[in-house]
Amino acid sequence: MVLLSGLFGVSGILHFTHDSELVRITPLPYSYEIVWLTGVMEFVFAVFLLVPAYRRVTGVLLSIFSLAVLPANINMALNDIPMFGSQIDPWAAWLRVFMQFPLILWILWSTDVWRTDYKAQ
Repeated sequence: MVLLSGLFGVSGILHFTHDSELVRITPLPYSYEIVWLTGVMEFVFAVFLLVPAYRRVTGVLLSIFSLAVLPANINMALNDIPMFGSQIDPWAAWLRVFMQFPLILWILWSTDVWRTDYKAQ
């Protein structure tokens, strides 16, 4: 759980330290605001993943969030948009899109979303 929380914590930081890079892959108006809002959301998710009483609902919400940001990753792959100052090989950009699905499965599995006998510790 700490690894998953750390992943989203670091990602949240990147939304503020590299916002101009992330704005380029955001295919919507108000891109800066969206990048900052999603950065804050990633911080909140990172914290609540570590709180057992909220872990399961956080897993569900974080999975939905991960699907919601998928269009930005697809936009980056389709339009060959550089990330963090470097051009990404097309296969790597599409791998990033594909890896969103194992990430969602990891989130759901690690937060016990599928368990029927779940009790927060």
